[in-house]
Amino acid sequence: MTSIRSISIVVPSEPTPSGLLLLPETDQVALWIHAPLIYIYRAKSNYTTIPFSFEAMKNSLSRALIHFYPLAGRLHWIEGCRIELDCNARGVQLLEAYSEAELDELGEFAPTDAVRDLVPKVDYTTPIKEWPLLLVQVTRFRCGGLCVGVAISHTMVDGRSVTHFINSWAKLSRGYDLDDVDMPFLDRTILRSSEPVKTPRFDHREYTTKPPVLIGRTDANEERKKETSATLLKLTREQVEVLKKRANQDVVGVTTMRPYSRYEAIAGHMWRCACKVRAVDSHNSQSTRARLGVDIRNRLKPSLPERYFGNAISVTMTPICLYEDLLSRPLSYSAGKLREAIERMDDEYIRSALDFISSQKDVSGLRSNFHIQGYLEGHFLGNPNISIGSWIGLPFYDADFGWGKPIYVGPGLLNMDGKSLIMPSPTADGSLMIALCLQTQYMDSFKKIFYEDISVSLAKL
Repeated sequence: MTSIRSISIVVPSEPTPSGLLLLPETDQVALWIHAPLIYIYRAKSNYTTIPFSFEAMKNSLSRALIHFYPLAGRLHWIEGCRIELDCNARGVQLLEAYSEAELDELGEFAPTDAVRDLVPKVDYTTPIKEWPLLLVQVTRFRCGGLCVGVAISHTMVDGRSVTHFINSWAKLSRGYDLDDVDMPFLDRTILRSSEPVKTPRFDHREYTTKPPVLIGRTDANEERKKETSATLLKLTREQVEVLKKRANQDVVGVTTMRPYSRYEAIAGHMWRCACKVRAVDSHNSQSTRARLGVDIRNRLKPSLPERYFGNAISVTMTPICLYEDLLSRPLSYSAGKLREAIERMDDEYIRSALDFISSQKDVSGLRSNFHIQGYLEGHFLGNPNISIGSWIGLPFYDADFGWGKPIYVGPGLLNMDGKSLIMPSPTADGSLMIALCLQTQYMDSFKKIFYEDISVSLAKL
């Protein structure tokens, strides 16, 4: 049982720029809800106290908001279901909480209902202009451990920007000042569509077409209602290397082709496993596709500034594939389809996508596609499809507030069938973790097949 001890509104400790900012297209089509994230810290031994000061956390957060002042503002709806940012310094919400539980009772910190209580709640029944863009809940456990639970507006940040902010706040909390290399680049106009808006040069099916539904269905309403479960899967460095080698077995001798990456191999394996367990209730001619988010910072010409603070993620998706092809062909087939979707995202395609979004009179339909919580309106992504995000390479474990590095960082909630994230592990030894939400009826079979297929591959190599 988690109890809230105090709630504070934290504002920048110095005056910050004010005014209204129209956000770029990548922000406009991002989720307007808050992304939930948990940072877990363990005491050196049970029932010892982490040297934690709520006032010190509050003061360092106030200092961080001087530099990351957009997070202290509020969003407003404008024409076409678009959003603008009011930099009004109304502040962020900081909660102090206590849990009678021990960290060990949370197991591996998979995004279950127990973990959900560690993330601050947002009242979406109130007007959007009342929502803090950042809410943080610091929960102390009976065993002496801590959790920093974050709910941050997905309109405002992507994964790289979240880690940039949290790590900067942690640095201030340790008593250091921020250096020039820590400062965010806040001018989002460089990611705006061209003026005047050009005619899109491509058919942007990631926004214009619905994902496949099950054979015999005209919509996904029945699938949307089915119970889902979330789990956490772990991959050792050896298992990661096994999947990479397996994905690249069929491309030996093709000297012009770059080897498949860790992400492509693991994501391809996940997609095939999801099809395999779902095929029990489906037909081999069932169609499916995977949805991906791609960081476009270095795909644009010129590249965005390294410390660009905002949402620099663009949606892409694979071609529609058939279960029978994904399951009968080698791992290189699914990895290749994922690469096809990723490599489409060059400067010309991304600029065309920005123009496409900008040309729409109403962007609400674009925002709700493919990547929205199951209870909200929008095209249901789940069975027979999958969403595979990547946090590989993000420096989550640099968030040392003065108590040492976290023992776990991951999502505080996954509640949509088919949604998954590939994440770094705290050991930094080449191992990875996967957070996955799937219909409950398929979860056990998925975990069994996921690891069995890796073991078979290891035996063959």
